[in-house]
Amino acid sequence: MNSPTAVHFFLSVSVLLAVAKLFGSLARRARQPAVVGEIVAGVCCGPLLLPASVRHTLVPPDVQPLLGALAALGLALFMFVLGYELEHTLLRGLRGSALGVAAGSVTVPLALGILLALPLAKQYAPGSKTGFVLFLGIAMSVTAFPVLARVLADRRLTATPIGVLALVSAAFGDLVAWITLAGVVVLFGTTPQWRISLLPVYVLVLLVVVRPLLERLLGRRTDGAGDRLPPTLFPLLVVGLLTSCAAAEWLGVHYIFGAFAFGAVMPRSGFEDLRRHVTERANHIGALLLPLYFVVAGLKVDLHGLGPASLLTLTLILLVAVAGKAAGVYGGARLSGVDPRLALPLTALMNMRGLTELVILSVGLELHLINSTVYSMMVVMAVVTTAMAGPVLDTRRFAIAAQPADDVPPLPQQPRTARESDKELTENSR
Repeated sequence: MNSPTAVHFFLSVSVLLAVAKLFGSLARRARQPAVVGEIVAGVCCGPLLLPASVRHTLVPPDVQPLLGALAALGLALFMFVLGYELEHTLLRGLRGSALGVAAGSVTVPLALGILLALPLAKQYAPGSKTGFVLFLGIAMSVTAFPVLARVLADRRLTATPIGVLALVSAAFGDLVAWITLAGVVVLFGTTPQWRISLLPVYVLVLLVVVRPLLERLLGRRTDGAGDRLPPTLFPLLVVGLLTSCAAAEWLGVHYIFGAFAFGAVMPRSGFEDLRRHVTERANHIGALLLPLYFVVAGLKVDLHGLGPASLLTLTLILLVAVAGKAAGVYGGARLSGVDPRLALPLTALMNMRGLTELVILSVGLELHLINSTVYSMMVVMAVVTTAMAGPVLDTRRFAIAAQPADDVPPLPQQPRTARESDKELTENSR
């Protein structure tokens, strides 16, 4: 990196981070998740509002790959935390009404998304039509578990009936989305088949070799450390994380699965304090890098070329996304015996796509499963469905539905969210 490129890189990072934080702060003031503002910040810095000359001054072409690499590192840390915070006991507690809500929240929007994609594939599929159809169905079925968990924590709803039900159902839905997306990536990626055939070996090595090694490493490094994180431990975990990302990418699945898998195999029992320290450290770094990911994602959004037909497609995407998720969640909840007063507000919570949707869309764009037009329309859908939840949460009907109840089935262990360790500071600042 020569001197002019270095100057442009540092200036671009500083400007984009400042804009992302500003828009994120404005979103939180409007009682919206910060991710909504950060995505909008990227859209405002992209082709929608800025001419090419201004965009190339703000983010020169030779700086764009460097920004993408920095954003990828932030995303890898986030996916590691997401895997580390995934409670195995939470998923084991998936039964009864939660299972019905989870199944409905995935299957109905998945099916409707596939039906919508069938007529769109001829016009919008950049490569495999089957890959496009399956990918759009998956993208329609997700719920943004991290954003949902943060919103519930901020509003002190994690121990209420609706909060418990939403968290358990969304955790299962996201897990299904990652697994099915990995399958689509393997089927329609360009990696040689012999590499893909080694994927079970990679999973086996994580479970049989890496996890026991991590248990011994963590046990030795934390002996006598008290309530502190040993200084050499986090760098060692980052080395393991990046190695897992590289292995997953080489095998033909996206690096995000390598990051998630490494977090998922991290030992939990007996290392609760360590997990808190590690996730806090990762979140502090991610708080700087992840907004760059949102901005970079927003920079790719270009709605200039949308004609009447494309606007109709965007409208259909929004309708199918909202109605499909609402019908699936409400139908699954009612068939499982959930009270209508809980089932209806639950549809708004489960409709949030947020960060999870952005990650999935970026994977689809990189693998040419969707084109830039569909990507832009789906980002708009993600922002709209996430922003919709705020006004619903502020209604009197939701306040009544969210009242704590004595018969709430307790979660086996409440999941910690991406910034929940700072929950008390957030609440005090409000």
